[in-house]
Amino acid sequence: MSGGAGPGEISLEAIEGARPAVARIAVRTPIFVSRFLSELTGSRVVLKAENLQKTGSFKIRGASAKLAALGANAAPGIVVASAGNHAQAAALAARSAGVRCEVYMPAEASVSKAEATIGYGASVHLEGESLDDCVVLAEERARKTGLHFVHPFDDPAIVAGQGTLGLELVEDVDDLAMVIVPLGGGGLVSGIACAIDALAPGVRVVAVQAELCAPFLAKRGGHPKATVNAGSSLADGIAVKRPSGITVGLIERHVDEIVAVGENDIADAIVMLLMRSKLVSEGAGAVGAAALMAGRVTPPASGTTVVVLSGGNVDTGLLSPVIRRHETNAGRRVVLFARIPDRPGSLARLLTCLGQSGGNLVTVEHLREGYDLQVRETGVHIVLETRNREHAKAVLSEAKEAGFDVRLASQTSI
Repeated sequence: MSGGAGPGEISLEAIEGARPAVARIAVRTPIFVSRFLSELTGSRVVLKAENLQKTGSFKIRGASAKLAALGANAAPGIVVASAGNHAQAAALAARSAGVRCEVYMPAEASVSKAEATIGYGASVHLEGESLDDCVVLAEERARKTGLHFVHPFDDPAIVAGQGTLGLELVEDVDDLAMVIVPLGGGGLVSGIACAIDALAPGVRVVAVQAELCAPFLAKRGGHPKATVNAGSSLADGIAVKRPSGITVGLIERHVDEIVAVGENDIADAIVMLLMRSKLVSEGAGAVGAAALMAGRVTPPASGTTVVVLSGGNVDTGLLSPVIRRHETNAGRRVVLFARIPDRPGSLARLLTCLGQSGGNLVTVEHLREGYDLQVRETGVHIVLETRNREHAKAVLSEAKEAGFDVRLASQTSI
């Protein structure tokens, strides 16, 4: 990284100046040691739990700093564009300041994020296909109504507010060596990198994007996919197609490395954080952990690596398929297809055999069409819970030994 606070820079003084406003609303989030990631990488890895922040993400830092910077100019109210987290933060900050807040979110935005934003008192418009569309709509609304447009990342006050997280890392982690930060529009990693560059320039800052939307890597010639529908990635909170403004220059000057992780990597990280650390993280918040698990980032052997969990606002409807996928991959959820005679008692005998083997029946479905079945034969689609991969193999083997024509469905393996 390079130091200095020239044109386009966010100074340490600006970040320190944002701190009182941030402290009035936000909390100083805890840091937890991740034994799993530490053992996996052979380095000391800790988690900065911004998923436990007010409104569920780091965004409240920038929003509170921006409202304070506006002062009396915020009186007419504010209008914002957001995939969800900036919306909630702006709504809470506006409510705390006693001003009106309108929000534009993509039509396919997270249901839980939209409802939470309304709960903070904002008026929500679900329009457009992406965050870029919403920015255009919000700016137009500002011109027509006199509301003050608050950009989700391209604003010095926003970046300075996010930079207060970097101050906390330097103060709370004595042997800080590396910080791994999610990268969408770049406000968070820019603020953190500026703070760290000023206070601890030897610390390495790594930014992580989702492979489905990695415009910064594309800009650097490292990745071909620069645009995507924001709703197509688990990390929808960082699916910013065309970042611009001050964060681009700040990232180029202050961030040491940018990497990207795939959707399966993100899903694995969400489950790991839930199971091993008992922390609920949205996809965007989990990309740093995903980068370590997938080997995209190698932490230093000495010192402490901090993974910033930027947010925890995930729809429960998304958690279920992510967990089911993990259970299937771990051999604890098995999908079977069996051919049985189409006469009374056949299904009962098969299910009895599976039950005696210790399999727990989740669902069973008769399939008489769409398969190459004989006239007096029926197919059965069965989902079982098993203890582990070896148990799943034993259940399948015992069913075959009992004379049943049963096999793994094509989408599962043990």
